[in-house]
Amino acid sequence: MLNTDAIWALGAMSGTSLDGVDAALLQTDGERILAFGASGYRAYSEGEREVLRAALGRWPGAGLEEALAVVQGAHADALGQFPGAGIVGFHGQTLAHDPGGCGTHQLGDGAALATALGLPVVWDFRSDDVVAGGQGAPLAPFYHFACAKWIGATAPVAFLNLGGVGNITWVDPGKDGPEADGALLAFDTGPANAPINDLMDRRRGQDCDQDGALAASGTVDQGAVAQFLEGEYFARMPPKSLDRDDFPGMADLVRDLSDADAAATLTAMAAAAVIRGMAHCPTPPAQLLVTGGGRHNPVLMALLAEGLDCDVAPVESVGLDGDMLEAQAFAYLAVRVARGLVTSCASTTGVAAPVCGGQISQP
Repeated sequence: MLNTDAIWALGAMSGTSLDGVDAALLQTDGERILAFGASGYRAYSEGEREVLRAALGRWPGAGLEEALAVVQGAHADALGQFPGAGIVGFHGQTLAHDPGGCGTHQLGDGAALATALGLPVVWDFRSDDVVAGGQGAPLAPFYHFACAKWIGATAPVAFLNLGGVGNITWVDPGKDGPEADGALLAFDTGPANAPINDLMDRRRGQDCDQDGALAASGTVDQGAVAQFLEGEYFARMPPKSLDRDDFPGMADLVRDLSDADAAATLTAMAAAAVIRGMAHCPTPPAQLLVTGGGRHNPVLMALLAEGLDCDVAPVESVGLDGDMLEAQAFAYLAVRVARGLVTSCASTTGVAAPVCGGQISQP
């Protein structure tokens, strides 16, 4: 267990968009952000991406050796470029998430990575929360609380991560800590980039709708969006979480549309899910700060701005790095785990009692 001094922690994140591994250094004592360090990105090759796509939905067992080699190799590449770290936060690659059933599965071997890097590695962050009855997600909210403090927010603010799945954290920065009553509310809003990326891969052999260009040239099928919003997930009260492929019907809703109209409609669905989810916030936030790849999609950002009463802006507007926020979050959480501090609570994952989740492997 660490003492209470600040340490340079190195975090990594490979999200459900399957684009690559983000890595970032953060100086923290597990409560405050002291400084931001270097960051980097290691993209998956198309071949690696195909291996990971084929493994999606799989639970631990035989047949995942090739996917594990991709995850381990990419993370060793990404994390091996940063001297000076004292501890590593390793999220792994989510393949399946079913907190009410089979649990949650992040592919990765933290013990092997600790040996490869010669550093202590904190990993398997979600399992303890799920075992204790929580959703196991989202886990970035405790870091979002620290970010709200770092930017000097005085009124409630919300952080929206638009990755493969969208998730939102409402923060009251006036509270003493993230586990305090009323400090946080967090949940997955719905599908975000993943269905758009999958559409682009299927129809055009491209990774994503770059800059929302295809969606911008199309027309939204409002009937399809209305059908999408009839899903029972949107009526469910938070906390709540999703797997990447929990909305398989989205593909059917746009199957007969042109490429441009399908992209426009899936983008509108992602925005509509966020707008519907914002109604769950205890009070309207003064600002919605957007992180993740979706903030680079001007069509998606414009739809959010049109549909919400609060200011919508990328996190860069307050001095944060939207490409690295989740990697930084797992650096932050690694230090919290090493210090025995809480990483999730009822208002973030629905867990009955606060949990410090994760295991530590020494090199």
